Amino acid sequence: MANYNKVILAGNLTRDPQLSYTPTQTPVVDFGIAINRKYRGQDGQQREETCFVDCRAFARRAEVINQWFTKGKPILVEGRLHFSSWEKDGRKHSKLRVVVDTFEFMGSAPGGQGGGQGGSYAPRQQAPAPQQQAPPPPQQQQAPQSNYSDEAPPPDMDMGSEDIPF
Repeated sequence: MANYNKVILAGNLTRDPQLSYTPTQTPVVDFGIAINRKYRGQDGQQREETCFVDCRAFARRAEVINQWFTKGKPILVEGRLHFSSWEKDGRKHSKLRVVVDTFEFMGSAPGGQGGGQGGSYAPRQQAPAPQQQAPPPPQQQQAPQSNYSDEAPPPDMDMGSEDIPF
């Protein structure tokens, strides 16, 4: 039997992204999104429900999300479900979250470009990088510099799955 684990969600951030780093200095960002659904109940009344989903992104995607997104901004994420379970103080806990493979800006970019709803994007204040970051080995080449400035989000940002650390 084949397996398939793919999620596509569009919603608004419920909180500012929280950037952290793994022990190997890979950026990780955690954020939540809210997805609203409007429907008509059996009694004919208009109803609305909200689904809250926790998300996690790694590497360059984490840095871009942390830089350009804040609470309330719309985002489209594509990824996979990941189930975590642990035990703390003798009690079992679990969490289901989306690990983001790609994402897209949905609001307007500065200058009125971009589709969807929501306001324009402005870069967030960046938290300082961890101090223990080791320089790359001499034989390893540095990645090319990005063409994107800090003044506007990159157009049609499509972060590929090649950056996922696992």
